[in-house]
Amino acid sequence: MTTNAHTGHATTARPTPQPTSNAAPGFDVGGRATHRNHGDHIEAEQATAAVEHPHADHHTAYVGPEARRAAERVGHHATHAAEHTGNDGGHAGHAADAVQVGHGAGPGGLLITQDGYTLDLETTIAEPGGIDFRFRILGPDGAAVTEFDPIHDRELHLIVARRELTGFWHVHPRREADGTWAIPLELPEAGAYRVFTDIAPRALGRTITLGADLAIAGHYAPQPVPAVGRTAEVDGYELTVDGELRTDGDLLTLTVRKDGASVTDLQPYLAAFGHLVILRAGDLAYVHVHPNGEPGDGITPAGPGISFHTTVPGPGTYRLFLDFRHNDAVRTAAFTLTAPQSAERTQHR
Repeated sequence: MTTNAHTGHATTARPTPQPTSNAAPGFDVGGRATHRNHGDHIEAEQATAAVEHPHADHHTAYVGPEARRAAERVGHHATHAAEHTGNDGGHAGHAADAVQVGHGAGPGGLLITQDGYTLDLETTIAEPGGIDFRFRILGPDGAAVTEFDPIHDRELHLIVARRELTGFWHVHPRREADGTWAIPLELPEAGAYRVFTDIAPRALGRTITLGADLAIAGHYAPQPVPAVGRTAEVDGYELTVDGELRTDGDLLTLTVRKDGASVTDLQPYLAAFGHLVILRAGDLAYVHVHPNGEPGDGITPAGPGISFHTTVPGPGTYRLFLDFRHNDAVRTAAFTLTAPQSAERTQHR
């Protein structure tokens, strides 16, 4: 009943040079994997113990009745997480560990300034090809912020996505002494892009996501969002997603196989067995979810299933990007799903 939104990923994956130890994989404009310098991902990400998230009150990104209903369903989803992972109920005590990066009272990434903090890009228009991408996070006093609490092993997670959701990069720039962040990016195609930063400024005491537009100059041919589908292929790996996107929360389980066999030895990447970024087509509302359980907790299996308790901000079409690490390389699989109008809202129409 589903279609494969990524036919050809496994055969078109190709390396792209990246002169930084913090580079992570992406998808190019055609949806093909552009896995840059995978060996450099090994660094601190080999640790088997997860870094404790400094903001436990942000396990659910949205407040209000829908979020409260989601919290009430955690126990129910924990049982299903165990069924998907074959862990015999072990997730029952860890379902709440699924961290959805907090964005206050609404979806993240829609604002360039939030709670006094501003994403200040050095340039908002660039030429296709290699870019020395630089930016600052400005605080309420207008000065560059230099003190951040870590979020899954990093002070800042940088996400770059094409507006049509046909390209995706999750990278980790270096912070210079003056508070400027810098990283080489390879954006080969003209088009409209959105830049997201997940940060936890120490003075703020919680996580926020800021977003800003980036344009790559040249002839721009808009493309449709990839078709809805629950399967993806990348570098010989086959992935499937079970569960639904809902405004009141649901459990998503992404299962990893290679050559038809279940992968049961996933490696920790940024203190987790997977990282899931969800973007809504149209406005690019942003959700970044960390999975149930953590490496080294004695309960969470290293595959084949990676489970995430996920809440989306409203109905629509969403693109899901899963980063996972196996055989010392980080890869990204992408899916397109839809979220329906909530039952409660439908009944009151």
